[in-house]
Amino acid sequence: MNYPEAPRLDLVENLHGTDVADPYRWLEDAQDPRTITWLSAQDTLVAQACAEWSTSSHWESRLRDLMSAGAISPPIWRGERAFFMRRTAEQEHALLLTIDPDGTERVLIDPMDLDSQGLTTLDTWQPSKEGNLLAYQVSEGGNEESILRVMRVSDGTIVDGPIDRARYSPVAWLPGEEKFYYVRRVDPSTIPAEEEQYHRRIWLHTLGQHPDTDIEIFGAGQTITNYYGVGVSRDGRWLEISAAEGTAPRNDLWVADLSTCEPEAPELREVQVGIDAQTGLEFGRDGRIYVFTDLDAPRGRICVTDADHMTSDHWRDLIAQDDIAVLDGFGILDGPELDEPVMLATWTRHSVGEITVHRLEDGKQTGVVPAPGVGTLGGIVERPEGGHEAWFSYSDYTTPSSIQHFDARTMTTSLWANAPGTVVVPSVSTQQVVYSSKDGTQVHMFVISPSTTPDKPRPTILYGYGGFGLPLSPGFSASILAWVEAGGVYVVTNLRGGGEEGEQWHRDGMLGNKQNVFDDFHAAAEYLIAHGWTSPSQLGISGGSNGGLLVGAALVQRPDLYRSVVCSAPLLDMIRFETSGLGATWNVEYGSASIAEEFEWLRAYSPYHHVAEGTHYPAVLFTVFDQDTRVDPMHARKMCAALQHANTGDHPILLRRESDVGHGARSLSRSIGLTVDTLAFTAHELGLDVT
Repeated sequence: MNYPEAPRLDLVENLHGTDVADPYRWLEDAQDPRTITWLSAQDTLVAQACAEWSTSSHWESRLRDLMSAGAISPPIWRGERAFFMRRTAEQEHALLLTIDPDGTERVLIDPMDLDSQGLTTLDTWQPSKEGNLLAYQVSEGGNEESILRVMRVSDGTIVDGPIDRARYSPVAWLPGEEKFYYVRRVDPSTIPAEEEQYHRRIWLHTLGQHPDTDIEIFGAGQTITNYYGVGVSRDGRWLEISAAEGTAPRNDLWVADLSTCEPEAPELREVQVGIDAQTGLEFGRDGRIYVFTDLDAPRGRICVTDADHMTSDHWRDLIAQDDIAVLDGFGILDGPELDEPVMLATWTRHSVGEITVHRLEDGKQTGVVPAPGVGTLGGIVERPEGGHEAWFSYSDYTTPSSIQHFDARTMTTSLWANAPGTVVVPSVSTQQVVYSSKDGTQVHMFVISPSTTPDKPRPTILYGYGGFGLPLSPGFSASILAWVEAGGVYVVTNLRGGGEEGEQWHRDGMLGNKQNVFDDFHAAAEYLIAHGWTSPSQLGISGGSNGGLLVGAALVQRPDLYRSVVCSAPLLDMIRFETSGLGATWNVEYGSASIAEEFEWLRAYSPYHHVAEGTHYPAVLFTVFDQDTRVDPMHARKMCAALQHANTGDHPILLRRESDVGHGARSLSRSIGLTVDTLAFTAHELGLDVT
């Protein structure tokens, strides 16, 4: 292809005694005239290629049909009022609704009312304990900056805000609806420009007061890349503060008894500081404190203690670690309607969800919550004041989301709400298989295909993530169903680095163990080929964000194994990933190039630095978003230029970019548009005939 000119700089830095070339450093600056010219030429190239993709209209039609199921979330209860999200087929964004105590359903927030172009997203929301006020956060153009406001639920009037710099902020209401704790970054004028995304603090806000007068509660003197959690118990007595360095799989924890101190000056007690574990507390209505932790239990356990003995040496197991299943969470049902209070525990067993019932007193299992099928069970929601009911979501690869209702009196599950739309789901086969990685580790993956056995090699998409302890669980996907319906195979593999098998599984794929993730991915591809599901000429791979790093590493390590690559919002220059976006918060996952040993880990696999001239590379489609404030699009720009220079094959290297959207949520139309292009590109390269 006639690729745009991209000058190669003779730029070499010596890091820890090693020369590191960076010929496309100039592409880091999105405002550089050379970058602007280069990007414009890339846009033209993508448009020309897109005109040759003959399946786009097919994917557009099928995705809209399959997405017409819509979506729904479990209800969050405040007294007799419920709050929930729902999106119908014709809506660009999910709406936030409430069901009033009299049963009337009302829309509280429709993002399209805030912005008719669909560029504003509802990030998160939290009703007050009494349910009369609602704190909510919205972002514009994909920037994820989360502007915080407070609404009166009865009439939708905005009674407080806007409060800026509230990205990733929890909101912890105090009883009385006059004050809440939240997280906000400090005034950017007081810190260096490159640190504006950091320096978070926990503040106490009083409704009606200017946020600049808010009282700083916690965070000064802590690590600048810390993320904070803050919560107030249901009765308003206990304040809980959590701190984690970036995305580290561990946290420090403090509590304060607000019945003995003022909310403006909480007297914090250490629960867990400097311990390599993730821990959270639940203050029970029975006076006990329930501890959810992976300390000495990488698959998780639930312990109990009391207010006088909060540190780990006093914790007593209530539900011990399971040998196989990973504990995800719990809920407590202790209403007077029950003979005895119970605890519901949610688990994933090799990524498949289950819920068990336990006696609250001693943790003994007494039953299992019936589930609609073999799939993913969402977090349990119960009423804050207790009771006998719980709600949870359910989905699998062929079943749209539904909300299930569990009654502990009868131990039965019933449907609370289906996804609002009607959709005809194609007949496909879903199976979970196990394969051996390079070092013999057993890895699970889901194969979604037109038949139960591999009748012939088919165009196949292999998808993975493998990072940050995030699990990939079965869920309804229009893109997967459309691909398989057309005759392809779609595979989701549960690589090390994720959370599918617990925290140790995560750590086996992070820092100096990152190559395990790539080895697991290559082994998945080899399994699919060896067992007749596909062939190297029909195998495409796809991943985004950390998954973009995954497929970027895969394509440079094994260009012979893959025919096409969709690489979305990726990390690819692992020597300089800390210098932009939120990169500095991820060095606890990847390592830091400023440390000699960790630099060697990163250099060993950094995709940008392993592009080799004279190589036949697979077809590659990079997708990036100009308003991405998490992962800088510079990664894809530099990698694209390097591949276009080095590639000696005739497979295209393309860069697709969008403005006014970022790394996270987007409107339905923008989601469909992106997926249409990625499926059309992949079908074109793998030879999938949709007729």
